[in-house]
Amino acid sequence: MISSINPTIKAFAILIPGILLSFTFDVFTPLVYFLFILIVTFTMSDIPFIKWLKIFSPFLLVALSFAWMTILYTNQTFSYGEVLFTLFGIEITRGSMITGISLALRSLCFVCLSILFALTTNSTKFMLSLMQQCKVSPKITYGILAGYRFLPMFRDELQILRQAHRIRGFGRTKGIKGKWQQFRRYSIPLLANGIRKAERVAIAMESKGFTGDTDRTYYHEMNVSPKDWIFFFLIVGAFFIILAFSYYLGYLNIFGKQF
Repeated sequence: MISSINPTIKAFAILIPGILLSFTFDVFTPLVYFLFILIVTFTMSDIPFIKWLKIFSPFLLVALSFAWMTILYTNQTFSYGEVLFTLFGIEITRGSMITGISLALRSLCFVCLSILFALTTNSTKFMLSLMQQCKVSPKITYGILAGYRFLPMFRDELQILRQAHRIRGFGRTKGIKGKWQQFRRYSIPLLANGIRKAERVAIAMESKGFTGDTDRTYYHEMNVSPKDWIFFFLIVGAFFIILAFSYYLGYLNIFGKQF
């Protein structure tokens, strides 16, 4: 299962194709890789389809809007080929259509890769992996973890503040001045509570001997196993195989240059 893959290896496996995809401007490469990511997502992970669909659907609308605006306002470098039709006085060429669809498919690939990583990765294990495999400073990683843990607490405290204000007769205000006053009523108590919690966390970490030194032992050891490298070469290797097929079939287009 993908959830058991080392988070750092998984991050690089997803990051490399994501960056390289941004250089391709044909339809074939991102389309085939998008289908490949879908197959990997639903065969090698336990992500519920309904949950995945709820996260993916808004980005689908965003990708379609990207495609539409790119088709209408494509740079001259990519507006090659014959004119397919005219819309509102704007000539839609074959090149602009391909570029717009390619941009939408690349965006969907980025979204699918991001969802795959986010829903199959434990945040704590990811930070531990960054410390142990990438030698990131514990001060940075533990600081990120502490801030991440505070987010649900801030949400709960904000809800409590809102309820307390309603009991005292402070409902939702209208206008810019009212919104600003409401923001002050919420932000000052939240900021004060955040400072108190940060001080408590700092004292607790210092009392347990945390100095931020990279030369330290870990209770949870994050190791890199052969299955991690198999996953890495599967995700990255599949991209280069698709890229080779695209070149062989004559579809590969990099920055408007056909290969």
